[in-house]
Amino acid sequence: MAPLALQQALSGLIGEARLVVSDLPDCELKLWLIDDQNMDRAFSSEETRRILEEPPYWSFCWASGLAMARYLAAHPAWVAGKRVLDFGAGSGIAGIAAARAGALEVVACDLDPLALDACRANAALNGVELGYSNDFFAEDDRFDLILVADVLYDRANLPLLDAFLGRGRQALVADSRVRDFSHPLYQQLGVLDALTLPDLAEPHEFRRVSLYHASREPL
Repeated sequence: MAPLALQQALSGLIGEARLVVSDLPDCELKLWLIDDQNMDRAFSSEETRRILEEPPYWSFCWASGLAMARYLAAHPAWVAGKRVLDFGAGSGIAGIAAARAGALEVVACDLDPLALDACRANAALNGVELGYSNDFFAEDDRFDLILVADVLYDRANLPLLDAFLGRGRQALVADSRVRDFSHPLYQQLGVLDALTLPDLAEPHEFRRVSLYHASREPL
């Protein structure tokens, strides 16, 4: 059964929507996600208004989060034995992948209490333990790596690139919306293919996830 508080919150936005345990393609993780059958219909004007005012982004696995999870599974050295913070965690997929790949500590950080509830539920689903924070700027500068997936969807968020290196020695950023941002410390590692689940039929360009790395110290 889906976590009650999350299901109630989702039903308050989209009356018929349900959370279901969903397998992720080419990934060993599972997440509580909105049932895709409930997305394949026309929404009422009231539902649309509520969704726009309080989008349940934690009930989706966004393409950049899926790409990050796959990347960490294939390259566990990024997180093994390290202290990691998952910024704007949403469903928690990046942090959960880091924990599964051997991170010493993972903190899921999100302003939205429902997102943190989703992280707790998904961490339990995948048999890992996370820490939780609702204020990135209240965290100490103690992390080895900051994970960032699907946060730079607006160029107004680009100043966060400097903030990440104020709390972690390194940052790993995955994003499909803002590409080729110019920052002297961030270098592109590659472009990964992924999709958002449930499938939102996004344009092909949003299924191409750019991966960037930055370090405030010489490697």
